[in-house]
Amino acid sequence: MASTKTATSTPALSFPRPIFAAISPHPFLQAHLSAPGANKGFRANARSAQEFRTPGIKTGTLTHCHGSAVVRLGNTSVVCGVRGEILRVEDVQDLPAVAATDGVVGGIDGVGAQEDEEEDEEEDEGELEGLRLLVPNLELNTGSAPSNIPGSAPSAAAQTLITRIRSLLLSTRLIRAKDLRIAFTPLPLNTNDPDNPPDTESQPVPEVKAYWTLYLDILFISLDGSAFDAAWLAILAALKDTVLPKASWDEDVEMVLCSDKFSDAERLRLRGLPVASTFAVFEGRGDDLKDVDMDEDGDKGPDWVLSDPDAFEEGVCREGVCIVLDCSDRRKKARGQIRRIEKSGGGVVDRDVMKDLVTRSFERWAVCERVLRGVGEATV
Repeated sequence: MASTKTATSTPALSFPRPIFAAISPHPFLQAHLSAPGANKGFRANARSAQEFRTPGIKTGTLTHCHGSAVVRLGNTSVVCGVRGEILRVEDVQDLPAVAATDGVVGGIDGVGAQEDEEEDEEEDEGELEGLRLLVPNLELNTGSAPSNIPGSAPSAAAQTLITRIRSLLLSTRLIRAKDLRIAFTPLPLNTNDPDNPPDTESQPVPEVKAYWTLYLDILFISLDGSAFDAAWLAILAALKDTVLPKASWDEDVEMVLCSDKFSDAERLRLRGLPVASTFAVFEGRGDDLKDVDMDEDGDKGPDWVLSDPDAFEEGVCREGVCIVLDCSDRRKKARGQIRRIEKSGGGVVDRDVMKDLVTRSFERWAVCERVLRGVGEATV
């Protein structure tokens, strides 16, 4: 009797998801975005291409700061603390011209003559930048990511983030310079002499004696993409939570004295609420997957613009866009104000795509505004 041989098929080679993502990150992400059926257009993190991560914010977490906040954006966690230190005018070597000639009384409550808003913004830029009253500091090397080893030198990414944050703080004029001034008004002469009443035209002019310098320390606990968005959101929350002691110039001892009464403290005000939204462009490849639409050359698939990319997605995307919007000014008829647009690499984002990204940014601003709404509204 003839023997019967049974043909056995070799099992197909397959990898677990983490190994597939590490070996071939681009095909891995494209396979998720181009998956057929109900899962089409979803990323590996189960979010759609247009979906942002909902932020979580907790303020007042650091007890030795004037203001602090912890922000969590998915697996990205960052803490920001605001410390105020006094800078005496006599210790400044080259005092800016605006600060040297300004006679408006400072104070967070707006004491003194009322200034025109546009003129006030111009003065803010000269004082804040010339005196370096806003000093951001960022630390990535905390073990927040495998590439950020504790104890190593500041990376190029950290230095770039610091530059972008400081530039945005100054360009948005988020902090009013007059809120950081510590002024002193001398008493008028001959106030007790009824025969020589004081001359109203020659009243003493308020003199700025010192400034509050705000140090913004940003520390990443964990990093999983969108570092700039998380850091900037933490700065907004920490500044809204900042309460500065009442400071005044004592003419007798010739120094600035701070009140130890919490009831005398003054909450810092913000000019607007600019929110940053980051996008990454993922360019499809037609040769990698047969079921992906190809162009005439057969080597190009569709492109996806991913909102709020995580670390894995940032590693496979070569083009990025960051849009900063502010819709807090209800007096303006416009829908909102674009404070900044940053774009790097690639050429996929054209005028039409940029309009869509601005629309997404408006939706993102509304979500962040609801989260930040209760921060800093408590009475001091």
